[in-house]
Amino acid sequence: MGINLGNFLSSQSKNKRMKEFQDLDHIDGVSISTICANLYKDPRDDVVMFYFRDGANYASVYTQSKIISENIKWNLSNKVKKVFSLLINTRNANCFTGKQGFKSLEKIAELISEQLTKKQKEDEEKPKKIKSKEIIFGCTGTIGETFPEEKIKIKIPDLISKIKYTQNKYIWMKAALGMMTTDTQPKMAMEECLIGNSRIKIFGVAKGSGMIQPNMATTLGYIFTDADITNIILKKLLKKNISTTFNAISCDSDTSTNDMVSIFSTGKAKHSKINNINDVKIREFDNALNKVLLNLAKRVVTDGEGASKFITIKVQNCKNENDAKKIAFSIANSPLIKTAIAGEDPNWGRVIMAIGKANVPINIENLSIKFGEIIIIQNGKLSINYNEEVASEYMKNNNIDITVNISKGSKSFTAYTMDFTKKYIEINADYRS
Repeated sequence: MGINLGNFLSSQSKNKRMKEFQDLDHIDGVSISTICANLYKDPRDDVVMFYFRDGANYASVYTQSKIISENIKWNLSNKVKKVFSLLINTRNANCFTGKQGFKSLEKIAELISEQLTKKQKEDEEKPKKIKSKEIIFGCTGTIGETFPEEKIKIKIPDLISKIKYTQNKYIWMKAALGMMTTDTQPKMAMEECLIGNSRIKIFGVAKGSGMIQPNMATTLGYIFTDADITNIILKKLLKKNISTTFNAISCDSDTSTNDMVSIFSTGKAKHSKINNINDVKIREFDNALNKVLLNLAKRVVTDGEGASKFITIKVQNCKNENDAKKIAFSIANSPLIKTAIAGEDPNWGRVIMAIGKANVPINIENLSIKFGEIIIIQNGKLSINYNEEVASEYMKNNNIDITVNISKGSKSFTAYTMDFTKKYIEINADYRS
């Protein structure tokens, strides 16, 4: 599958609420390179490297699937404090590849460490010897195919020689494009904030379009910052903000074997190191990180396979957040609801069905449902003001909001999803061809 650069340059977005691509520029300590390793039939960049010349503190969350890819196994096995490179390949998930897949990563990591150590000697006043365990991997694509070790290895020297020490929007775009599989658009986001008197950058890239209902992660999502934050605090911040962002989305209710979200901190910003989660100086950073993660997560849903509608499901006033989440995802993952929305049919009976099957105690007399601002169910009954024609007109919008009020407590949860169209079937029927 080739990548259409016009998707990036288009002024029109599937989801009119989404911002246009932001002007990601340079982050101190981060370098980027992309290359074509001929993993696809049609030539395109399919391998991406992020290089941290002085190393980066990092934290990751991974898929909770009981079958995980070999790159996830590799990453989990490496207990290093800093990493020097993240290598991402598309087209091949390196899952269900067994010893061959894992050993391939070992060999590639050894080659990368050798080549980057050589580059350190060429470029740095105080060169570092980079170890293979200081390399981590992201893999995405088809499950069960032999990992293309030789195709990737032969390109590593060229990939490293192309490393750009200064980034701009175009280079970040190339990285985001190089991660894509069935995606139609690259996914990029940025925020700036203050830690003390220092202005901090937070940049993010992600890929994801199908096999998406994350459980502690997404398909692939990577966050980069010049803040100086310890690994422990990065982990706490990431886990805290994942729950309402990447763990609040579903395209098709399927959790990938390869899901991972990572954050990398280069420590180049001039402020005192953050090593306490309660440090008041980190509040603005915490908020900005959430915005980046949510922006990327929404972009994944907006670009869901065959999607024509972006759907926000708000479940309010539950006894606890878990109940709200159960109901929200019961609605989000219903093929009947997704197809009704694709057909622009305000079939609110299917929402009733989804609420009921969530296995959460419901007092029907207190139940209310809205599509947008249209009140459909009020106090457990069809609203006397409900007008099917008005509701049908609302369903023609690109953005559909469903609000469910349980009136049983004070906890809420918001989920984000997409509709199911004929295009979804076509994409997944032809995925391996």
